[in-house]
Amino acid sequence: MSNVLVTGGAGYIGSHACKALKAAGFMPVTFDNLSTGWEQAVKFGPFEKGDLLDRGRLDEVFVEHEPVAVMHFAALSQVGESMSLPGKYWRNNVTGSQNLIEASIAAGCKHFVFSSTCATYGDQDNVVLDEESPQFPINAYGKSKRSIEDMLADFEASDGLQSVIFRYFNVAGADPEAEVGEFHQPETHLIPLILDAVAGRRDALIVHGTDYDTPDGTCIRDYVHVMDLVEAHILGLQWLRDGKGSRVFNLGTGSGFSVREVMDEAAKVTGREVPHTEGPRRAGDCTRLVSGSVRAGTELGWRPDRSTMAQMVEDAWRWHQVGAYER
Repeated sequence: MSNVLVTGGAGYIGSHACKALKAAGFMPVTFDNLSTGWEQAVKFGPFEKGDLLDRGRLDEVFVEHEPVAVMHFAALSQVGESMSLPGKYWRNNVTGSQNLIEASIAAGCKHFVFSSTCATYGDQDNVVLDEESPQFPINAYGKSKRSIEDMLADFEASDGLQSVIFRYFNVAGADPEAEVGEFHQPETHLIPLILDAVAGRRDALIVHGTDYDTPDGTCIRDYVHVMDLVEAHILGLQWLRDGKGSRVFNLGTGSGFSVREVMDEAAKVTGREVPHTEGPRRAGDCTRLVSGSVRAGTELGWRPDRSTMAQMVEDAWRWHQVGAYER
């Protein structure tokens, strides 16, 4: 069984990727410093605690496990924090990724699957974004991810590193078997915030802005089920192993849901109304952000079949009812 090094494998998306890798016949080796991840989420392969800023620790892990590929999820990802503490993001995301890339090349591991973001496109409101859309990131988070994309291209030119880059839109849902799920401290994502309000874990959801130019006045986002997302990563890994070379793919559904539509679906799934209050718009929130993901479908054969709002909320609600991690 071939090993795959999964950085951030104790986090939300990384833990689901580990489960998908195990099901696909690989052994996921989680590398995580547990700053935002959870050791209880490491259920599908070995755990190596370490930090991407520690090059020596990375070299040890590569020598011990001899991975055939890297899936790189580990990153700081709070947009607001990145604007107030940019150095933290450049140091952790960019310097850490450089260490990882150089350690991978030194170990002869030249297949690299990278978790990027639609934040690299910046503020392009009401535009369906595809892989050829211009990238104008407007915060340190998006800029750090764009820099890592550039870094991967440079190391391909110098050392033959092959990479598949995935630019995500909004990830939602949870493992249908509820072995792993979404749990952040603090929580910032819409669906878990809604479900926390429904379950009484918070007083109410705050709806930020009700005067957008949309049918119900709330902003619209593209959501993709986490299990569909990690299935794309398995397809991306196979793409590299088949010798097809480096490629960039957007991951979304090509359609969007408003905040009120997500709330309505949560009310249907849970049988409870969503306690909420209305607040002003947040700075930087655009009206509509939707992905063009045609390339992933035509080239990878990816189909986000689980990415209906009903299914995403249903799976997330099941996880919310059965478990959360504790440090």
